[in-house]
Amino acid sequence: MSLNDHLDQLLNNKKSNDYTITYKQHIVFWLVYFTFNTLRWTSLHNDFIYSLKTNLLGFPIHMALAYFNVYYLMPKLIFTKKYILYTLVLLASLFIMLLVKYNLTYYLVSTNVWPEGPENIEGLTLNYAITSMLGELYVIAFVTAIKVTVDWLNESNKLHELEKRQLTTELKFLKSQVSPHFFFNTLNNIYALSLEKSDKAPQIILKLSDLMRYLLYGTKKKHQELSKELECIQNYVDLERIRFDESLSIDLNISGDLRNKTIAPMLLIPLVENCFKHGANKNIGKMLIFIDISIEGPYLNFKATNTIPQDNQHTPVVINEGGIGLANVKKRLELGYDQKDYHLSIYEKDQTFNVILKLKVQ
Repeated sequence: MSLNDHLDQLLNNKKSNDYTITYKQHIVFWLVYFTFNTLRWTSLHNDFIYSLKTNLLGFPIHMALAYFNVYYLMPKLIFTKKYILYTLVLLASLFIMLLVKYNLTYYLVSTNVWPEGPENIEGLTLNYAITSMLGELYVIAFVTAIKVTVDWLNESNKLHELEKRQLTTELKFLKSQVSPHFFFNTLNNIYALSLEKSDKAPQIILKLSDLMRYLLYGTKKKHQELSKELECIQNYVDLERIRFDESLSIDLNISGDLRNKTIAPMLLIPLVENCFKHGANKNIGKMLIFIDISIEGPYLNFKATNTIPQDNQHTPVVINEGGIGLANVKKRLELGYDQKDYHLSIYEKDQTFNVILKLKVQ
């Protein structure tokens, strides 16, 4: 499966954290709430039949008010900042439902519509109205709180997914920049040798073949074996050795245990390439490049040093030439690794340009 296929699969997969409330969950919620309320009122009145009847009448009212508020009043009035109108409509809805509940209870259950109250009532009193409306308001607030929480979780999840897609797309773009840029420089090397009719051209073509194999098949994964990445670096350095011959001194050291270590593919190549791009390619005379790569525990320590060309010693090194190079590495580290897992340092010292990277590779 290609890198594009992996990315498309990632972006098209259903979100792992889907907080959408299903119809089944609605039913379960109200059944649990109804059962709890029925048992609570049975315990209070010591009358299961009365409790069952009043809850059978009351819960359709609870549900109607709750859904009316959550799915109509809030989207139409709260989200449009019509707070006064929302309050008036909600109070009117509570009062209408009070009348409905009172009459249904009176004619279908018992004339004593408020047995839990402080006194027996013979009609619709202010105390009964306030208590009943507050009870309905409690149910509305409870359901609304659940809905608002679920909506917040969904929005938070959507934002996270959007950021993830943006970062994945940007990382894919950065990785796509590296290979053409790398091939461009290597082909330039072959072109230069072909003009000289050098016998070294076949060696470079074989090395390039190995590099192409790695770039085509080794960079599809998010992380590649560190040993293969370093083999790619070795091939690239060998190419440059052949090209520059005696005019360039390259010291490449690799040490430590490479087993079970992984790294983002083509992450180190721009750092090595930068030594030649801003050093050997712009210098007349003897050039020195020192590259040291060591593994200490779970960390890779990378250091690359090259002498600064005479004409550039008083000119700041541009780290973002062509939008690739070191700036690309910085961005890929930001997108592909946690900040605590790497440290990148770039500086000039004693007529040398230095890049130091410490990266967690386990």
